[in-house]
Amino acid sequence: MNHEILQPGPLHDENGMLTQRGFARDLILQYDRNRIRASRLRIKEWDYYWIGNDRYALAFVLADNGYMGLASVTFMDFRAKYKHTVDDFLIMPLGKLNMPARSSEGLTAYAGKKVQISIRSSKAGKSIEIHVPRFPVHSGLASVATAGPGSSGKIAEGESAQDTGNKDPGLLARIELSELPAESMVIVTPFEKRNAFYYNQKINCMKVQGGFRIGATDFDLTENSAVLDWGRGVWTYKNTWYWSSLSTKLPDGSRFGFNLGYGFGDTRAATENMLFYNGKSHKIDRVDFGIPESKGRPDFLSSWNFTSNDKRLELKFEPIFDNYTNTNLLLLSQNAHQVFGYFSGQAVLDDGKVIDLNRAFGFAEKVRNKW
Repeated sequence: MNHEILQPGPLHDENGMLTQRGFARDLILQYDRNRIRASRLRIKEWDYYWIGNDRYALAFVLADNGYMGLASVTFMDFRAKYKHTVDDFLIMPLGKLNMPARSSEGLTAYAGKKVQISIRSSKAGKSIEIHVPRFPVHSGLASVATAGPGSSGKIAEGESAQDTGNKDPGLLARIELSELPAESMVIVTPFEKRNAFYYNQKINCMKVQGGFRIGATDFDLTENSAVLDWGRGVWTYKNTWYWSSLSTKLPDGSRFGFNLGYGFGDTRAATENMLFYNGKSHKIDRVDFGIPESKGRPDFLSSWNFTSNDKRLELKFEPIFDNYTNTNLLLLSQNAHQVFGYFSGQAVLDDGKVIDLNRAFGFAEKVRNKW
């Protein structure tokens, strides 16, 4: 059973307890970090964006995790099996990043020496500017680029990283997100540990205009789709999550996507599994990613088999790239396999309409944290 939250109100009561548990189709519960009854060291707030296609992508995150903050930008070249990430870590931000209480309002920004990110949000969309002064150019970069953001007016013609005065080529992005769907995946997940919770929104299928530049090479993102992972919560120290996301256009021009996930917290009230079709959400129940194994260990680059217990999802996932990270800082660690590839199969909407997917590009991940 999946309980849908329909009554607006505060996320927490005056004693810091969750007022409701379950899923919603918008942020109808108001997040207020001042009502959280936990140490500021334990509060985690982040905005993660992924924008791209099956040739290249840009991912970026701003996170205020209490004792540690992060501004990060990653470029991925799927054909060359290449990625590069620039991280800027903050010590003890403790809420100083002022992450907005809603995804549809306010300014999310950070200006450091390594990374500068600005995201202005409104109900109409988002305006994003990113500058990474030192970002290397890898061999063969131009082979994956297309006529880029200069042609869309998002980066002025002739502008390049040399304009920053740095010897390193650098990365510059100007992106507009519009036509935000009317519905999204929102879930309130409690944990067994008192005061621990996760309030999460995933927005799929946002329309993109603009792009980014690395050195003198432009990358056009116009007509691609974007996904936002907006998270606020107090997490337990040790946990594992599974997450998969797809945002694509069907042959008839319709927009289709999904958000799938499990692995942490108390999900008896609801799961986060949801299909999206032309801006409307369609709830499904529990899923399994069917990650293959080889010699008793996950084989992330072999074919996965996605299924749901309500028989509304059956997909084969063919991986092409594993964005693997393994960070170990004594008491803090993350082991993450974010795997990109093609989904083929069927998904069934609430009205019984069958969506056929044929090599639609998306990703699926397994992440283990100690944080």
